[in-house]
Amino acid sequence: MTLTQERTLAAKLRPDFPILHQQVHGHPLVYLDNAATSQKPIAVLEALQHYYQFDNSNVHRGVHTLSARATDAYEGARDKVAAFVNAAHREEIIYTRNASEAINLVAYAWGMTTLTAGDEIILSVMEHHSNLIPWQLVAQRTGAVLKFVELTESEEFDLDHYRSLISDKTKLVSVVHVSNTLGCINPVNEIVQIAHQHGARVLIDACQSVPHMAIDVQAMDCDWLVASGHKMCAPTGIGFLYGKRDLLRQMPPFLGGGEMIADVFLDHATYADVPHKFEAGTPAIAEAIALGAAVDYLTNIGMDAIHTYEQELTSYLFQQLATLPDVRIYGPQPQADGSGRAALAAFTTGAVHPHDLSTILDQAGIAIRAGHHCTQPLHRLVGAQSTARASLYFYNTRDEIDAFVAALKEAIAFFGEIFA
Repeated sequence: MTLTQERTLAAKLRPDFPILHQQVHGHPLVYLDNAATSQKPIAVLEALQHYYQFDNSNVHRGVHTLSARATDAYEGARDKVAAFVNAAHREEIIYTRNASEAINLVAYAWGMTTLTAGDEIILSVMEHHSNLIPWQLVAQRTGAVLKFVELTESEEFDLDHYRSLISDKTKLVSVVHVSNTLGCINPVNEIVQIAHQHGARVLIDACQSVPHMAIDVQAMDCDWLVASGHKMCAPTGIGFLYGKRDLLRQMPPFLGGGEMIADVFLDHATYADVPHKFEAGTPAIAEAIALGAAVDYLTNIGMDAIHTYEQELTSYLFQQLATLPDVRIYGPQPQADGSGRAALAAFTTGAVHPHDLSTILDQAGIAIRAGHHCTQPLHRLVGAQSTARASLYFYNTRDEIDAFVAALKEAIAFFGEIFA
């Protein structure tokens, strides 16, 4: 894809996102907080409205027309998600509220019932709190032991250290695919292969990869994978768990209630097959349907095209940030073509607090994130209380990066005068 084509990609798609065409504090909005949540195209907004305007009804339980239409759309979205990540069976996709719930589902339905004292769980020091806290709770209640893969000098996943940690006592490896702070892309295929050689299960947190690159769960051979819809152009309140079908069938239910049952008696019940065994109660119907619309939208663009374009943006972002004084970016440097890391930069600027920096940039209409990004242990490890973070998506442009860097330069100069 040429630079002209790449620029055309964003130019072609930006009209699909009404929220981007507004002013904030008298300046055109520059939205660079995509790692926290993405914006929603008109097609997704219309899918939400269409359901509530024409098909609003509960799924599965009704035989009337509205219920049938709602059920078809709801289950059709599951087929779309399954195809999007190349699941072998549609039943391997479980709807959840978000990736956090998906990880908790595995932690409680598998971890609490499978792990025993002395079993080992391997995580990494870069994990999001959502992939840390559930396993802390599991370890506290089962006696399992947590181990953590450290970083290399370039602040990436240390594969050699991982090899030294894993043993036949390891029962689970749960790691992030792309770090939301370091931007590193972890070697998940090799991580899975090594784990399986020791008989361990593997969960992949793919929140920062599913929206940005093609994912093939069969090629990866992970046992579970989680993602959140709101980071991939879908609404909030919907995410999914992928799990190998036979493994999901072995796991007990996570929540009890309607829909997840086969037969109910006063003193016991039998349960539905997957995926419904893990989808108790009335689900987020509209949100699931809109997730399917988001998958259609991303598929029509092409995940390879998105990834290639974001690599170009990444290269340009890092080139421009390199012109500023006293900016420390965490994680590995990208290759010359922008490959080798995600399209985000978590950084500090000397003595300027990231929250102050974000506030100043907001006055220029530029939205970035500031804080610990739900990776407090990682921030302590790299010696930063918090960082500022600019994160890109396919609708961002070089012009927006220029506006961000220009405002950042002014902010650094402003605080420099204050601290002088």
